[in-house]
Amino acid sequence: MAVDIIFKIAGIGLLTAIINVVLKKSDKDEIANFVTIAGLILVLILVLDMLSGLFDTLKSLLNLY
Repeated sequence: MAVDIIFKIAGIGLLTAIINVVLKKSDKDEIANFVTIAGLILVLILVLDMLSGLFDTLKSLLNLY
């Protein structure tokens, strides 16, 4: 599972970088910035989902409710 998440984050980063370069070359800097922010938000959502899973695991491991 950990490798799968790393590949997802790397794929989002690579796709965001390619779209960013293409948009900057076509003089659409504002849209390129929005694409970068959208990619960052997607990665943050993945990380927050992983953290919630970690906290759920710790809660069940320590028998906290």
